[in-house]
Amino acid sequence: MIPFTKMHGLGNDCVIIDARDEPIILSEDQVRLIADRRHGVGCDQLVLLEPPKNGDADVFLRFYNSDGSESGACGNATRCIAARLMQARQVNTITLQSAAGLLPAHVDARGLVAVDMGAAQLDWRNIPLSRDVDTLALDLAAGPYDGPAAVGMGNPHCVFFVDDAEAVDLAVLGPRVEHDPLFPERTNVEFVTVLDRTCIRMRVWERGAGITQACGSGACAVAVAAARRRLTERRVEVILDGGSLFIEWRDDNHVVMSGPVAFVYTGVLDDAMGTA
Repeated sequence: MIPFTKMHGLGNDCVIIDARDEPIILSEDQVRLIADRRHGVGCDQLVLLEPPKNGDADVFLRFYNSDGSESGACGNATRCIAARLMQARQVNTITLQSAAGLLPAHVDARGLVAVDMGAAQLDWRNIPLSRDVDTLALDLAAGPYDGPAAVGMGNPHCVFFVDDAEAVDLAVLGPRVEHDPLFPERTNVEFVTVLDRTCIRMRVWERGAGITQACGSGACAVAVAAARRRLTERRVEVILDGGSLFIEWRDDNHVVMSGPVAFVYTGVLDDAMGTA
């Protein structure tokens, strides 16, 4: 049997499997089955905990989207895992590692879990995009909306600024943009309304997962895009369907995300779900 833990950050839920002591290899079909909300556990992302590949890290995180594809980052899952490991070790700081690099985490003064999500990627090659374009105003449209910004946060993001995020037909426009040829690795898609200099409303279509209650790396991306356009300060509250995240785009280009996490339950998967 394979033990797992289910947690969520603002409704963005994840299944966490500890593979530090014994390797676990999951196929795309197995990930999809575990993530299926009718036939499996149900989640937006699945995360394997693996031995660190860097001596400065406590654990390596391997992320999978609910469609079985691998992702370089998932901010809310990172915060969930940081909280779980810090609680187990009775510490207030920990360093995680993913394909995006080292991710230092801590519990802040408000009791929220904060993670340094690394440097924002603003060059088209690093996001990545398929051609050299202005990443602050892409020549791209989705229905009546155009001119989005692109930001890389270990995974690609396409940010549309709109008058009313609630009015966007996310289920139709999200997948169109996700699969646009401009994004060779597909993209997460955010539609945002700036409420004031310190507050943003965001809705998200996640690459490989669809509409979700929250997206941590997406919240980081929209905060960076809004500040680059001088619409907001570099510290903002991002209001998602599942609640609020607090984002700071520091002067060193690193983006720190803070927010709550919740434990849901633990369980076990049948051995047939994983192959050692």
